[in-house]
Amino acid sequence: MAGFPADCAGGYVKLRLPLPDGKVAVRTYTIREQRPDALDVDFALHAETATGHAGPATDWAMTVEPGASIEAGGPGPAKPLPQGHDFYLIAGDMASLPAIAVNLAALSADARGLAVIEVMDAADIQQLAKPEGVEVRWLVVPQPGSQPEALANALREAGWPHGEVYAWCASEFTAMQALRTYLREERSLGPDQLYISSYWKSGLTEEDHKRIKREDAETQPA
Repeated sequence: MAGFPADCAGGYVKLRLPLPDGKVAVRTYTIREQRPDALDVDFALHAETATGHAGPATDWAMTVEPGASIEAGGPGPAKPLPQGHDFYLIAGDMASLPAIAVNLAALSADARGLAVIEVMDAADIQQLAKPEGVEVRWLVVPQPGSQPEALANALREAGWPHGEVYAWCASEFTAMQALRTYLREERSLGPDQLYISSYWKSGLTEEDHKRIKREDAETQPA
């Protein structure tokens, strides 16, 4: 941790995970918490995804022994919730849960909002530090990526809040597209009112996800 920048919670690191064939898989993970001598990184163990098999990060996390070493790059910047909005809409899955937790804890005590979070099992539900005026609703979807409309539908069903809205969404790629249709196209939120990103795509490696994410971004209006 010598020389690592301070206050990077909510940002990300690139973990270089060893593969059985001697190659390395690079995977991106959010910094959940930072202390002077350590970073906390949460692993979502997607052993039973829509593809039916685990990826290299889950495989590594399930087999690694305490004291093992890997290389890590970063940090990358956090995407915090800007202060001063009347209402916050937040949507994400287990991949973005660490970032959501950091962002909720950083809101002012009088903030109001709704966070909808998709998890694989009721046992994955966490007690999150948040303002009293922010409600958290949990959606249990056993197979990540199998219900891409779930987050967008949950926001629709909640109704549209009054006042100036800011939305923060990060999820599986197809779920992100559904959220974008609702928030950008149907609700006309502009770039200063909306952060939206995909963290992964069901059935694809991180490398392939980056490619389709880039191609998708090129089709969107500036």
